[in-house]
Amino acid sequence: MNIIKFLDDISNKELLETKGSRRDSFSQMKKAGKNMALASIPFALAATSKKTAAATMAMSSAEDQASPIEVLQFALKLEYLERRFYAEGLDSGVIPAEDRDVFGLIYDHERAHVNFLYNFLDSKGEAFIEPEFDFTGAPGGLSLDPFNKTGIGKEIAYAQFLILAQGFEDTGVRAYKGQAGALIDDNVLLEYALQIHSIEARHASQIRRMRGQKGWITGEGEGSPSVLDLVYAGEGNVVQGGLDLAVVLSQYSVASLTEAFDEPLEMTEVNAIANIFVAP
Repeated sequence: MNIIKFLDDISNKELLETKGSRRDSFSQMKKAGKNMALASIPFALAATSKKTAAATMAMSSAEDQASPIEVLQFALKLEYLERRFYAEGLDSGVIPAEDRDVFGLIYDHERAHVNFLYNFLDSKGEAFIEPEFDFTGAPGGLSLDPFNKTGIGKEIAYAQFLILAQGFEDTGVRAYKGQAGALIDDNVLLEYALQIHSIEARHASQIRRMRGQKGWITGEGEGSPSVLDLVYAGEGNVVQGGLDLAVVLSQYSVASLTEAFDEPLEMTEVNAIANIFVAP
């Protein structure tokens, strides 16, 4: 499998352009505009060259990566978080009837991801049970109520639920991208990880549109609340493979250049986000 081609395809080939109905938007794909011609610029360089100061968000070199088992344990923690979040959301009654099918499907996907990762790790004697999560964000100093447990009202609670859902899914996309290099020598695990990665990206795009946003990220999460700042840190990068795209492709806006590339997150960065919601 050509990881560069795969990541390039899922990042640029099927971007949504118009907001469809909530039930139909999974299947309503249109080709992006002229700025998506950036698919032809040397993305491969960003994944194969050594990390440099100029390309601060380039994929880590192999020697900096965790072991495959550590990566899958890391992924399982994230999938546990997402599965529990959607399970509680569906049980809470805050999700409107017209949106329940969407989140029911996303929950099924996350459950399948957990089952796959847990069973594989269990076969190696490396699985672990689900941690306890606190989706108020209290462990990280937040005070949210996405499930209306304090009676703030379903409308406000659902707005918070959507914000967190967007943050979790966009984090998942960047997390899998950031650790793909650690699986480069295991074609089977790499393929499974990238299959999960692409589904997380579809979830993220769907939820972003349900919030009235573009299906892709602009800059450092333009239009997103400050609670998601950690999720989008570094997404404003325009240096790819040592090339400053704002210079070599100056005919395009900086915003469109940031939209054309998703940036990876390091494991420590993702854990900092996830731990906001892990009960002590």
